[in-house]
Amino acid sequence: MRADRWDVHATPLGALTLHAGARGLAGVAFPGRGGPLDDAARDPAALAPAAAALDEYFAGERRTFDLPLDLRGTPFQRRVWAALLEIPYGTTVTYTELAETVGRPDIVRAVAGAVGRTPVPIVVPCHRVLGAGGALTGYGGGLHRKQALLDLERRAALGLPLEPAWAFRQLQLL
Repeated sequence: MRADRWDVHATPLGALTLHAGARGLAGVAFPGRGGPLDDAARDPAALAPAAAALDEYFAGERRTFDLPLDLRGTPFQRRVWAALLEIPYGTTVTYTELAETVGRPDIVRAVAGAVGRTPVPIVVPCHRVLGAGGALTGYGGGLHRKQALLDLERRAALGLPLEPAWAFRQLQLL
């Protein structure tokens, strides 16, 4: 992923590296993911809106993101990513259901591949997609982070306190 500017933002899931392109947020990388970064391109101010929106999300105060995005992918990938944005907060779909939504039930694996290449996880909620029968499958940040995101959204959607379950996961993830 090529992005013009970047910054690292502390979250309950660990330090996320945020990348900005010319048109908006271009990438979110989990700890241990991504290559070397040019220190001269570090720009906290450019990524402050994304960092603030993520803080609100993790506090249970934000259910959707209205950030400008700079997503680079094929037209098919962008169609899948657009469908991910339509999955309501606190809910999940299967890869098969998502393939049907994008009008390609014949290529579930390709849809799953596009989900796995989501450049801005969390913001584009690829964590809301599950395997057949609701199985917790693949996530670039690790299944423990996917489960933590689903737990956060479930509890917030139900109006339940985010702690202690969320706080307990924070300790496990850092």
